[in-house]
Amino acid sequence: MIKLFVGLGNPGPEYEFTRHNAGFWWIDALARELKTKLVMDKMFHGLVARTLVNAQAVWLLKPQTFMNLSGKSVAALAHFFKIEPQQILVAHDDLDIVPGEAKLKLGGSHAGHNGLRDIHAQLGTDDYWRLRLGVGHPGVKSEVINWVLKKPTLDHRLAIDQSIERALQALPHFLAGNMDKATMMVHTSKPPRPKPARPECPAP
Repeated sequence: MIKLFVGLGNPGPEYEFTRHNAGFWWIDALARELKTKLVMDKMFHGLVARTLVNAQAVWLLKPQTFMNLSGKSVAALAHFFKIEPQQILVAHDDLDIVPGEAKLKLGGSHAGHNGLRDIHAQLGTDDYWRLRLGVGHPGVKSEVINWVLKKPTLDHRLAIDQSIERALQALPHFLAGNMDKATMMVHTSKPPRPKPARPECPAP
């Protein structure tokens, strides 16, 4: 089962609504779902919540180290409570997925995401789960930094929020350790594509 849910982002009001904080948005939604509240814990360099689900401790974490040092926070909590990498799920923004869609994966490359890069380094492995929340791509590599540090358009934000809500539906499977079912649910829960408008018939 997943024992530690992590959301990646940058602290501070100037970053709160930027695309790079999609992982924070996920954790906030998860905290509401589990009816728990995150509070600052300096020992773990982040906002932390602990709750019980079926008598099992579950942790929520929003690192407050800034994105590039996310692993410092994740590793501190995971090592202290002896949480294995495969019991960790990290939610983060993903440029390669369109807004409104999400993907679940275990292990693999950090794909240039600096938060994942540091978690790889601090845990000493890539063998943890990621919830990849699509934020889209600006189309030009040189614009990526500006893209992730800006607010999404309203329609993109609504789509991202919808993907977060749909991913929350897999929570029982995350908590039960049914990751195959969780993956299937996350991957198949896509927003319906709008149907093309029919051409109007000319008046007789």
